[in-house]
Amino acid sequence: MSQIFRVGLTGDFLNPDGTIGFGDIGVDTLDQATGIEWEFLTENTPTLRANQVQGYNGLLVLSSKIDADTLDGNDDLAIIARFGVGYDNVDVRACNANGVLLTITPDGVRRPVAASIMTFILALSHKLTIKDTLIRQGRWAEKLDYMGMGITGRTLGVIGLGNIGREVFTLAEAFGMHHLAYDPYATIEQAEAAGVELVDIENLLRESDFVCICCALTPDTHHLIDAERLDLMKETAYLINTARGPIVEEQALINALRNQRIQGAGLDVFEQEPIDTNNPLLSMDNVILTPHAICWTDECFLGNGLSACQSIVDVSAGRIPQNVVNHDVLNHSQLKEKLDKFASQMEKK
Repeated sequence: MSQIFRVGLTGDFLNPDGTIGFGDIGVDTLDQATGIEWEFLTENTPTLRANQVQGYNGLLVLSSKIDADTLDGNDDLAIIARFGVGYDNVDVRACNANGVLLTITPDGVRRPVAASIMTFILALSHKLTIKDTLIRQGRWAEKLDYMGMGITGRTLGVIGLGNIGREVFTLAEAFGMHHLAYDPYATIEQAEAAGVELVDIENLLRESDFVCICCALTPDTHHLIDAERLDLMKETAYLINTARGPIVEEQALINALRNQRIQGAGLDVFEQEPIDTNNPLLSMDNVILTPHAICWTDECFLGNGLSACQSIVDVSAGRIPQNVVNHDVLNHSQLKEKLDKFASQMEKK
């Protein structure tokens, strides 16, 4: 008798009434595959416990944390498919030690996040939220006091020349901006292919009118943008962060905004999430804030879901999926045994 490949979806996908809160997330891909059964985990906990994931071969994870204790004793687990591109909620070392693949969904978020960054650029440069406030408060006569900044000929600087960073430059091309990028892992050839000038981070900060953070949060990028680096930026420049909050030293940013060291910021992410209701950012009119959700659209969630579910389908058939984060695990004997078993079972179905 063929074995079933069991998949658990974290409970944070669900509304309180039990319906999926994000519309179509591509689970039809699992339904159409042979030998896969899926269900939502019965509890929605910030960190998954070992007993919650026991017996599952794959997990589709939104924001729940997975640590070494989660994986302890769960030898059947072969893949954690992260719904999104950030994976700081998953212990990669623990995955490597237990022969578990970790995948992300860059194809799903590439265009939605890049479009979100352009939304911030346009809204900030046109002082959109300030002008919205003027009209709502009956301050029509003050409109000349809030002149916007045209972006043609301005310099767009992107920190991180990965999938999203390159897509930002693709979308920005129509606006006639000068393109700079900083990425210690990118080559000159990659930058030239994207039509981008590769520079060091200090020059990017000095020259850019819009500094957009598109890199992952790692020990090396924690507080990458600190007080010293904020001081390098133009007083007329804007900082945009849609990546992860701790990449920016938030108190230093608050000070820079308060002292008008930079003109403004667009922030979708914060050092503490949800943001503290007493955070000074909330009272600043030169900042646009969104709740780590600016790219949340039907396009984004369907794209993420299709990618994550396809990774699960691939593993259920004994195949290595695309977008693997932890390549070191590919040589793990325990993972090879799991994939061989799944491939053998698939042949019998």
